[in-house]
Parts: sequence; structure tokens; C-alpha cells
Amino acid sequence: MAPLKYLEQEYPILDSNFQNFCATHGIFSGPFPPSNFSRIYSPILTPSFTFLGVRFAPILLLFWRCSLFDCSELKDTRRKHMKFRALHKKTEDQEDLLLHDLHVLVAFAEQQSTSERLKQGITQVLSIIDGQHQPWLNGMELLEDAQLNKHVLSTGCEGIDLLLEGGLRMGQLTELVGASSSGKTQVCLLATSNVAKKHMGGVVYLDTGNSFSPQRVIDFIRQNSDPAIDQAKHRILQKVMNRILCHSVFDIFTMFDVLHQLEVNLRSQMQKGDCQVRLLIVDSISSLVTPILGGGGSQGHALMASAGFLLKKLAHEHNLVVLVTNHTVGGEGGISKPALGESWKSIPHVRLRLSHDQGSSIYNVSVFKHPSMVSGKAARFTIYD
Repeated sequence: MAPLKYLEQEYPILDSNFQNFCATHGIFSGPFPPSNFSRIYSPILTPSFTFLGVRFAPILLLFWRCSLFDCSELKDTRRKHMKFRALHKKTEDQEDLLLHDLHVLVAFAEQQSTSERLKQGITQVLSIIDGQHQPWLNGMELLEDAQLNKHVLSTGCEGIDLLLEGGLRMGQLTELVGASSSGKTQVCLLATSNVAKKHMGGVVYLDTGNSFSPQRVIDFIRQNSDPAIDQAKHRILQKVMNRILCHSVFDIFTMFDVLHQLEVNLRSQMQKGDCQVRLLIVDSISSLVTPILGGGGSQGHALMASAGFLLKKLAHEHNLVVLVTNHTVGGEGGISKPALGESWKSIPHVRLRLSHDQGSSIYNVSVFKHPSMVSGKAARFTIYD
């Protein structure tokens, strides 16, 4: 009965009596079975629902073969796998309820001495499920949402902001693609400082390669500072830096952990009216995904798709700018191309390519993909040391 404990803490109506009633009908039937890593695959269901015979947003994640790991890696991976499954178990249990005939379930509840309380519990769970679904929106409603909520955040880089007609759009996943030293991390750090300082928004920075530099962020904050900032330098810097939260993330499972916890915190933030997170950065997404794409199977691609789905979900539901970086690999004719292949390229809303004029402070940016711009549009910008 452990999975329902997540809901019981917030909704006392879902007490042990309700849990036992559900268990007798195959709903919320207890902890998931232990994984059997001697098998080739172990399925994981990401958040999805079945209603009237239609499953919404299904993504089946499959674990890769055990032969890819030595014993120590297997133990660590198994632990992360079990934790990842636990994060999704609550949703799977809710799906169990939707698969039942609710009229029959209510009829069974009415046969119990606590029938009214059981029916209230069923209603509560259905209400929770309903709240997790985005409503259908018509074109006018989508336009109004874009105008009211999906604003742009300046990156602090004039060339990029001009190219994107103001900056990075909230509610979208933007990808920076480039070779090593092309300016990807520098743009991320500049955007971090600008959002924290000028937009007074929270920034969550997932650092996958120890590239986050607090000193560089401070340098950007101090650039072009006005006299008021100079006079109260320490106080302003402290306030701005406190809006930035950095996590070191070295594998995709840790990233899932952090993102799911962020999702919980964002919901709490909305209720409490705390300082709003406006920017989420993953630098770099390719260093987390590339290690799981080997072997020619579909397991890694499924995990990659799930990661993209979750990032876009966070961007849309919480009006975040999500910014990720990706490296390049060799392509036909020696021309470099973005890593992560064909499966990934459809996931970001916006893809920008960066390059650097060696020996100078001049960088180039061009549009690879944009929902309202022509590909190939380009600009130049400068980042000073």
C-alpha cells in the first residue's frame, strides 16, 4: 500500500480503510515488484492515462541489457531504476482506477459500512487525476495564453536577443548546438545572470560537466552595472546569486530525480507565491543522453524521448524557459551536425547553432529550427572575457 501514502499525506480521506478497499479490487495494489535484471528488459511507464479506451501520452521506457554493466555499475543502476519507478508509481496506480468500471466500483463501496467515506475517496482520486490533465484549447485560447503567459526573457546577449525578437520564449525548449568552445556555456551563464538580475527570476542550472562558474556569473552581473549597483555591490550580488540554484548531474537518472523534484517545488511555489523559477538550464543534455544510445537498441532512445517530454512539460505548464546545450558530431562530407540524431531533432521548439571566430570575442548564431522564423537567419555577437 506504500504508493498511496504519497496521496494520503495530502488527502486524509484516502486513509488505510480506503487503501484496503482499493487493494481488494486490484487498485493501488502495493509496491511494484522487484526488478529482475536477469531479464533482457524491464518496462517503466511514464505518466500516462487511459480513458474510454484511449491512452494519453504513453512512453514505454525499456532498460538496456545487463551485459552492458559490471557488477558495481549494475547495483548503482538498479538503485536508480527502482527510485525512478517509485517516482511514477503514483500515476500508474491512478491509471489502475481509470481502467475500472466506476459504477461497479461505487456499487462495491455502497456495500461497505463506510460507504460514504469510500465514495468520497473515489471522487477525490478522480479529482486529482482530472487536475493533472491539460484542458482542450481552441486557437483563440492558445493565442491568448501565448500573449498573456508566454513572454520572452532577454539573454543579455544583444545579438541573440535581436535574432529571436526579444530573447528566449517562455513555455518553449530551446537548444544551443555547437562544437567545443563555440560559446554554449558562456551563453548559458550570461542568460543565468541576466534572468536572475534583470528579470528577478529564479534559475535552476543542471551542470553535467562541472562547467558552471559562479565567478563568471558574477562577472556578467557586474558588466554594465549602474551606480546603484556599485554602491550596494555586495547586497545586490548576494540577492542575485541566491536566485540561482545549481545541481551537478552526471547521469540521466539523476536528472529525472531532479526534474521530478523541481516539478513538485514549482507547484508549491505557485501556491506560496515564492520567487518564481523562470529559467531551467541543462548544460549539456547530450552528455547525459549519448552514453545510453549505444548498442543499436531502442531503450536509450525511449529514455531520451522521455527526457524531452518532461522538459517540454515543465516549460509549458510552468511558463519556464528551458535551455539545453548539445554538441556536434561529424556528418557527410566532413560537415558537422548536431548530436543525438534524428529522434531528438523534433523535440526542441527552437534550435540555434553557435560558432566562434577563433582568436576573437566574436561569436555567430544561426537559426536551425524555429516555429515562426526561417531557418538560416543569422547574427553575430560579442562576449568579453
